[in-house]
Amino acid sequence: MTVASSELPVISSRHINFSFGEGDLKKQVLFDVTLEVAAGEIVLLTGPSGSGKTTLLTLIGALRKVREGELEVLSRSLHTATLHDLVDVRREIGFIFQQHNLLPFMTARQNVELMFQLHPEVSHSEASRLTVELLTSVGLSDRLDYYPARLSGGQKQRVAVARALVTSPKLILADEPTAALDSHSGRDVVTLLQELARDRNCPILMVTHDPRILDIADRIINMEDGRIQAVA
Repeated sequence: MTVASSELPVISSRHINFSFGEGDLKKQVLFDVTLEVAAGEIVLLTGPSGSGKTTLLTLIGALRKVREGELEVLSRSLHTATLHDLVDVRREIGFIFQQHNLLPFMTARQNVELMFQLHPEVSHSEASRLTVELLTSVGLSDRLDYYPARLSGGQKQRVAVARALVTSPKLILADEPTAALDSHSGRDVVTLLQELARDRNCPILMVTHDPRILDIADRIINMEDGRIQAVA
């Protein structure tokens, strides 16, 4: 399955297999996975729990090492990458998870500003300015100094989106970002992600079980038992 585009795909996997454990405890969870994602695309990964969606996402996000098959992300070959190379790739990816993972003792501003510590080339004053800009862009200009306990679920996830944008990512990976949200908040978050994909030409690969958001997708890829079964 390929994407018709004059540009190189942002994600290109070929015949990916992946297993957990060794010997008698070895369990294969991905089988011959081949897919491509182009710049600016929103692609949803759907399928039942345990079908391998999150495992595939972690391989693409350079959070796990590819052991069998070929995987290129942002023009980097992850199947031949060193640990140092994997870290470099992660810095170009924005991650958004089901649980927003905000530090409860820090404000929205501080939770986002904290991410700049991974980028010492950005001065403190510039980090402060960019933090306000990012939180404003996700509609939280009036919640900068609120602690997570005072934010709604949708607002917390918006902080998580702002945090993911700290590095001006070239790719966003999202794992069930609307699962803990009501329909209104979930729609707000995915609409925001849709705007980011369009405005920044930043592709988004999102794992979801949420049928309410399928309409935002350019393509929907269904996985079952570690295999790609259908593409819509």
